[in-house]
Amino acid sequence: MQLSELVKNSVTGLGYEFVDLERSRRGILRVFIDHPAGISINDCQKVTRQLQRELTVENIEYQRLEVSSPGLDRPLKNRADFLRFAGNKAMVILKHPLDHKKSFCGILHAPNGDIISLEVQEKDGSIMLDFNLADLDRVRLVPQVDFRSRK
Repeated sequence: MQLSELVKNSVTGLGYEFVDLERSRRGILRVFIDHPAGISINDCQKVTRQLQRELTVENIEYQRLEVSSPGLDRPLKNRADFLRFAGNKAMVILKHPLDHKKSFCGILHAPNGDIISLEVQEKDGSIMLDFNLADLDRVRLVPQVDFRSRK
């Protein structure tokens, strides 16, 4: 079983969403988890303990394991992510340029099959851009801060 599959099965088995896995050359294994209700330190500890046991049993070497939430600029990786975060602002980076541009920022719309739509503000109004999932290099949510709620 591959490392990503092992980690994904463990994370989802505990009731969390597996977002991403990074492995650095220095032996750091980073696992990003999410849950619609949010992620707490206790959630990260629970997943860490489970993964430490499974990685030991599977004899997978690592120096340090880090489990955390994906943060406010959460990466979107699959169709389910795009569906869940439709209506949010996102930064889309393409594998190949479109009209000499690789990055676009706008409001995500619910996917239609493998087509992702992004509503982008232009000088003379908004336009809708459609991208195939296969053409996307990276997509991240753009954090939205509401300063009006602070006192």
